[in-house]
Amino acid sequence: MSVPTPRIPSTASEGPMSYAIFQLARAHRARAAAMLRKMDLHPGQELLLMQLLDRDGQTQSELLDSVGLDHSTVSKSLRRMQEAGLLVREPAEHDRRVMVVHLTDKGRAMRESLAAMWRALEETSARNLSAQQAESFVRIAYAIADAISSSALPQEESE
Repeated sequence: MSVPTPRIPSTASEGPMSYAIFQLARAHRARAAAMLRKMDLHPGQELLLMQLLDRDGQTQSELLDSVGLDHSTVSKSLRRMQEAGLLVREPAEHDRRVMVVHLTDKGRAMRESLAAMWRALEETSARNLSAQQAESFVRIAYAIADAISSSALPQEESE
């Protein structure tokens, strides 16, 4: 099956892989957002839920570190999730300034629907790939992410 090649802006031709990553991330995020809306979740909230499903009772700081989102995004997401009845936040016993996040029964009940959503997104994403191509893609994607994370920005390199 041939995949249509999008028209790449001339400036982006200097970084065809980067432009492809941008297009991929945009398409994946849009599909995930549509699936999450059906579950009454906003993008990023599923990441927080998955972290709490693996280890309930984390501090907001621990959640912040585990999902790699900025403080205001996590704080806003947790507030919305608390309002939706998915979790509760309460001061830690050792330090009342530290907030500990716990799932409610409603939040814990999201486990299977989140797993099903993630599975469906994976199937859609890999539909045109062989198992070997999908495995290679995952390795390559993590290698690219690692390279990006471990290098300084161009302006920092020249200073």
